[in-house]
Amino acid sequence: MGKTVPILMVLMASLGCQRYIVRTQNRIDGLVDSRVEVSPVSPIAGPIKPVVVQPGAAAARVAVVDVDGIILNTPFVGPMSVGENPVAVFREKLNAAAADGCVKAVVLRVNSYGGGVAACRVMRQDLLEFKARCGKPVVACLLDTACGGAYYLATAADFVFAGEATVTGGVGVILNLFNLQDLMAQFNILPQPIKAGNLTDIGSSARVLREGEKYLLQTMADEFHNQLRAEVQQARPGLRLEEGTTLDGRIFTGTQALARGMVDALGDLDAAINQAAQAGCGGAVRPQVVLYRRSNDPAYSIYAVTPNIPLQGAGLFPNLPGLDRTKLPTFLSMWQPELTMEKLGGK
Repeated sequence: MGKTVPILMVLMASLGCQRYIVRTQNRIDGLVDSRVEVSPVSPIAGPIKPVVVQPGAAAARVAVVDVDGIILNTPFVGPMSVGENPVAVFREKLNAAAADGCVKAVVLRVNSYGGGVAACRVMRQDLLEFKARCGKPVVACLLDTACGGAYYLATAADFVFAGEATVTGGVGVILNLFNLQDLMAQFNILPQPIKAGNLTDIGSSARVLREGEKYLLQTMADEFHNQLRAEVQQARPGLRLEEGTTLDGRIFTGTQALARGMVDALGDLDAAINQAAQAGCGGAVRPQVVLYRRSNDPAYSIYAVTPNIPLQGAGLFPNLPGLDRTKLPTFLSMWQPELTMEKLGGK
């Protein structure tokens, strides 16, 4: 006689390098254990290597260094994700371009809403040090979106392109805080913190933010914003501030950004590559274009993107704005009309 086997729900959010026993409701002769082998969530398949995505003279390379998605100093872990830390892999790609004597110029390909203030500052400093160390020209190309810290990063380049339909700007700072006290009370969840230091739980979602605490956090946000604005203005001496509206967090089209001096020209990625080739190779030869990839991350064109959005951040599980945004307690410089955007980082 067959046996009825109860359902076992396997939660994808906790996937790792382990085995799971999967049972079904099918009637079978005897009990069968079907084991599912799950590969490591974040496989680092060897060092980064150049992958040719556009043929040309191998001795005159243009390296495309890509910055895609939300910028956080944390691994993007989860199924269907390569699981890289954007800050770490950015430096690794710059180091690879610096060590490659065939690379004559770099194109910074940016398609990002922005990210953590600290993470974006680290990446921008890495780019500045790369330029100072190698003397190789850097041309930035803003694709669909380059806002907040992503635009701030791009301003470290020698020349900045944007498309007419690019959304850029958004130079502001935000800290996501929510008061979930009433929601918690509905489920009879009452906080009982034991504190040493009156402001240890500043910004806690379990209670109302006090006026003095709001002032302290606002002071920090203002300081970070002033730093971003000062460095952008230093990098873009022709920037039109328009009575303080250019760097107040609002977004612009590529055409509007050009009119305000935020970018140098309108153009696509091919235009940026041609500009970089002229600056680095003198236009004498057609350069070979490379992306830096690991062996498990193929690239076949200049627009290739690393799959770095974990499955648990792709709408598989419920996502409540207040509950989920409290998992990202850091100052951000990004355009975020979607309240649950931090899910793209697997948070």
